[in-house]
Amino acid sequence: MTSHESEIRALLESRVDASQSKDIDRLMSLYSDDVVYYDVVPPLQFTGHKEVRDNFQRWFDEYDGPIGLETHSLTVASSTADIAFAHMLHLDSGTRKNGMNMAIWVRSSVCLRKSDGRWLITHEHISLPINPENLQAWFPPDM
Repeated sequence: MTSHESEIRALLESRVDASQSKDIDRLMSLYSDDVVYYDVVPPLQFTGHKEVRDNFQRWFDEYDGPIGLETHSLTVASSTADIAFAHMLHLDSGTRKNGMNMAIWVRSSVCLRKSDGRWLITHEHISLPINPENLQAWFPPDM
């Protein structure tokens, strides 16, 4: 494992920790000012710190208590000193404000750039697998 990969894995772990504890300031410190974030909820694209922050706050506010977020199948690749990408699966779980306890799998791809000695997320793409037969969210069997 390269030092770049170790740094990126640590950043992504910090992102999960900040999400689980709903620490919006710590979470946003991991994203570049010009971040572009694709999500599964409208308007689907969020650009810049304010829009991405508001989208994360919306997500946090959907949960009563902490968010369970587990990373699976993480792959990190970097071929230069300042550009990298990662992809993974996340199991997002917890109790919603409506009392429903749920878990859902999402796919995540992340692009990172190193600037002034620090890696930051410049792009993230979240997708929800669907069943093409009924266009409903697809919940894979336990992984």
